Order: sequence, then C-alpha cells, then structure tokens
Amino acid sequence: MFDIVFVPLIIVTVYWIMNLYKYIVKHKEKYVRLIPVLAAPLGAILGVTLFFAAPELMPAKNVVMAFMIGGASGLAATGTDQIFKQMSKTDFDE
Repeated sequence: MFDIVFVPLIIVTVYWIMNLYKYIVKHKEKYVRLIPVLAAPLGAILGVTLFFAAPELMPAKNVVMAFMIGGASGLAATGTDQIFKQMSKTDFDE
C-alpha cells in the first residue's frame, strides 16, 4: 500500500517549487514557458534521490525506473497547475 507514497510527494514538491519559480520571475513570459522543461528534470532528480533515500517506498526496481517515474511526476505537477488555472478562469467565451 505504501509503495507509491513518493509519487504524490514528488508531484506536490515540484508543483510548489514551480510556483515559487513563477513568483521569482514575476510572470515574465519567456521564463514561465520554461516551467515544463524545468519540472521534468526536477521530478527526475527527486525520483532518483528518493529511490536511494528509501527504496522501499518508491515504486521502482532500479535507478532508470526511478528517473522515469520522477520525470513523469514532475510533468504531472505541470498538468496539475493547468487544471487549477483552467478551473479558475471566468471567461467562458474562449
């Protein structure tokens, strides 16, 4: 049951780091566009780090799988951000 606990942890961590990044760059469009490019490697790094920290809680059998799971989780954080962004829109004409 607890063997996938790190996947949502990676998603939440990358989500908040990317929100902090958006706050730092003050919504400059050329830097905001880099968020998916930054989220995937950040998630991959977190996946590998957590794989070595507590391999029993990571659903990966080797480092490559941990890298891929972390990267996908990082991209899932970007998708989560888009869900909140789209749901908070008030203009339905677009």
